[in-house]
Amino acid sequence: MLLDTDPSSGFMRYSPVPVAQAETGPLAGLTMGIKDLFDVAGYPTGCGNPAKLAEAEPAMRTAPCVQALLDAGGVFVGKTITDELAFSLQGQNAHYGTPVNGAAPDRIPGGSSSGSAAAVSCGLVDFALGSDTGGSVRAPASYCGLHGIRTTHGRVELADCMPLAPGYDTAGWFARDADIFARVGDVLLGDDTADLPDGSPTLLTDVLDLMIDAPTRDALGPAIAQAERVLGPADRLEIGDFAETPNGLEDWLQVFRVTQALEIWGEHGSWIESRDPQFGPGVRDRFEWARRVSRDEAAKASALGLRPCIRAHVRGLAERQVLILPTVPAIAPLCATPVSALEVFRNRVLTMTCIAGISGLPQVSIPLVLHEGCPLGLSIIGPAGSDRALIGLAGRIAAAG
Repeated sequence: MLLDTDPSSGFMRYSPVPVAQAETGPLAGLTMGIKDLFDVAGYPTGCGNPAKLAEAEPAMRTAPCVQALLDAGGVFVGKTITDELAFSLQGQNAHYGTPVNGAAPDRIPGGSSSGSAAAVSCGLVDFALGSDTGGSVRAPASYCGLHGIRTTHGRVELADCMPLAPGYDTAGWFARDADIFARVGDVLLGDDTADLPDGSPTLLTDVLDLMIDAPTRDALGPAIAQAERVLGPADRLEIGDFAETPNGLEDWLQVFRVTQALEIWGEHGSWIESRDPQFGPGVRDRFEWARRVSRDEAAKASALGLRPCIRAHVRGLAERQVLILPTVPAIAPLCATPVSALEVFRNRVLTMTCIAGISGLPQVSIPLVLHEGCPLGLSIIGPAGSDRALIGLAGRIAAAG
């Protein structure tokens, strides 16, 4: 059954429908929220937009990854608010409201998995399922002080889940507790196909330089030292410094934005042109930008050519060294921040998060820092298929404080 369905709690206002779960299993008794992109039998999948919801019939079957959680004993509490069609990092839905960031109530929860992060941070559920295309689990995890993961691309099945950009879409989840976080991973991930590298870790200094200001960057110092106590002293590297991208991570951001936009318009362009749905501020502009990119042959050619080069570069590094980086450039912006300023901040976030996105690698955000009384996450990236080992390593780092 549903808890309080006030949008501030993070849950959609859907009439409760019984959802059965196993009585025993590794998640028995643990409550969970499910992002409203994933089908749950008996419920509509509204995807964060009233026009989508109006067309949605109750799902006939539950998405396989959600069913796996139910079969492991997870107790379904409700479907959680998502930013519109998952195309935002802010967590402010113009139609359904802004879920409350339990760690910083006057600040945004982050999106697009906003409701899932909010429900966990407010203690309404033990864990919650989200999705991450450009940072939609990692950013809310940092803002709300949670453990959060972007899984290896393709590792968790996304059948019966609304796609945003299939070449980037992944499943992820949130938990306050490191043990619960790992138990969810045990259910969804199966056996790893790769080990973590034995060599010294690498701190990505050009990502660290993207922090919003010196005090925020300095606030991560103790967290980096905590990671080094577990992993050993870290090498320093500017990951964006290689021949194919002379402008460093600025070029990477452009590659990500263009290739993501091409996929997004391919998935949703026809529906948008036929329905002309009402989108909230920011979301509307991003879809319009995706429309224009889809017609820009020069941008397409450049981005599509660079994407595999960047992917190979990052994967080669991650096979040798665990990568350490800040999750986002700052604590969560205030809810009252103007849309224009949030868009500038979003691009800075994407410059960080596109590293794992383009490379398709797993990234875990660890809640290690409070800065100005608000959470700030540190992340680790490992080789493709090392997700469970990476989660375990994140737990050891968290326990080393």
